Order: sequence, then structure tokens, then C-alpha cells
Amino acid sequence: MDNVLVTGGSGFIGTRLKKIKPNWTFISSKDCDLTNAFEVRELFKKYSSLEAVVHLAGIVGGIKKNAEQQAEFFYKNVMMNTNVVHEAWNAGVPRLLASLSTCAFPDVAAHYPFKEENLFDGPPAITNFSYGYTKRALQVQIASYKKQYGVNYSTFCPSNVYGIGDTFNSYDSHFVPALILKLAIAKNGDTLEFWGTGNPLRQQLYVEDLVEIVPLLLKKHNSASPLIVAPYENLRISEMIEIALNISQKDVNIVYNNKLDGQYRKDGSNEKLINLINNYDFTKFKDGFKKTYEWYTGGQLN
Repeated sequence: MDNVLVTGGSGFIGTRLKKIKPNWTFISSKDCDLTNAFEVRELFKKYSSLEAVVHLAGIVGGIKKNAEQQAEFFYKNVMMNTNVVHEAWNAGVPRLLASLSTCAFPDVAAHYPFKEENLFDGPPAITNFSYGYTKRALQVQIASYKKQYGVNYSTFCPSNVYGIGDTFNSYDSHFVPALILKLAIAKNGDTLEFWGTGNPLRQQLYVEDLVEIVPLLLKKHNSASPLIVAPYENLRISEMIEIALNISQKDVNIVYNNKLDGQYRKDGSNEKLINLINNYDFTKFKDGFKKTYEWYTGGQLN
């Protein structure tokens, strides 16, 4: 497919995807306000005869931002998702692939790793409550349009994505870029404080892996069920910090404030993904972190 429109084109994942799919059309909030139905309708008139849409746009942030801006997260994400899916269908776009998140899965699962069919088994974690439900609503919308209109629309659920080009600030950042930011400015002997206990488990998905997988899903993932995209590795926060300290070569003290741990674990099964695209060699966290840290610090390990 060549005539593909990607929303969230200036975002973290969209920017990396553009490097391997330069012929696709990437749009950002500068091109269209996706919360405005009229603007979205006009967008699809402008880009007619599309073969597919990859919907990556969304308002997202770390634990603190998620907790403080729940209403804004809910409104903007629901409006963007609703408008993009509906106007793509209205314009006759035959194929759409939308990004959910493993944050949409229950806070506590009956078993781990959870599977795609467990999405609605319980409420999302309180730290992702609003954001998680917007992703669930997107899944319901996609499945409903597929059932009623027969369109080939589907969703995928990436785990925690990190890598080159991520957001690096103390307010918006997820764990890995926040960790890199702390280490990059730390001096030997400093004490670095981290939220929570260090015990939660996370599947960290390197962004370059994800953008290689997305085009494969566009071709092969035709199910109404969401598809979990996650690596095999499932590491504790404390384990990732230890890896990061070894790579950064910083001699610092680590303390945990025991506040707001977030979801204790949210590891999903990649069994269906591997069956669909065949085996995939996911980037190990130590390797992806090293590449990202070196990129952010300009290649100087000090």
C-alpha cells in the first residue's frame, strides 16, 4: 500500500514510522484539528482515494499528567477517535488500523500474561482510568463499524513504547525517557528519586520494532479483536534502573518515594502477534536503552 494517511504524524511513533514509510502521508495537529468533525471531513475530501488510514493520534502522558488531566484526556481522545473512524468510513476508506494501548486492559487480570479477550474483564488502573476507557471506546467503535458496515478496520495494543524521539521532560514523560533525563543531568554522588516502589513490571517495546511491525499489521491483521504488540521481556522498574545505571556509568544513589506505583503489572501475551507475522526478534531492553541514551546525550557516556 502506498496511498496511506497516518494521523499523529509529528508524534513519537509517527515520526519514526515516516522514516521507513516516506511515501505515506503524515498529518499532525497543524494540518487538522481531529477533535473538529468538519475539519476531519474536509481532510478526507482533500486526500481522496486513500487505500488505508493508520490512526496514531492521541493525547498521552506519564502517570502524573494522566492523573491531573483526566477530563481533557477523555474529551480530546474520544473526539479524535470518533471523528477519524467515522469520517474515514464516510469517505469510503476501505482499511483502517488504529492504535490502542495495553493501558486499556484491567488493572488486575485473572492471569498473566493477559490475552486480547481479557480487555473488558475489569476496569483499567486508576492512574490510566480516563485514557484507558477512551481506548476501550475506540475498540468498540472499530468493532461496531466492522460488524455493521463490513469495513476492514482493526486495532492493535502496543505495550510501553520507548526510544529515539520520545518526549523528554519531567511532566509528560513515561518511565524510560524520564529515567534517561534524570541520568543525563545527574552528577556522581547525586540522589535520584523515583515514583513508587520499583516493583512494577513492564514490557518495554522499542519504537523501531513497533514501526517495523505496523506495516505488517496493516497487511495481515484483519480481525475485529485487538492485537497485543509486546516483547517477551517483562522487567521490574528496579531492574531497568539497574541496567540504565550500568549503561550511563553514573554513580548515583537511588531512592523510591513509595507513592503512586501505577499498575503493578500489565504484561500481555504476544502469541497471536507471533502467529500472525511469524517470529520477530524484539530488541532487548539493554540494547534499546543504550541506543536511546546515546542519542539523547549526543553519544557521550559520562
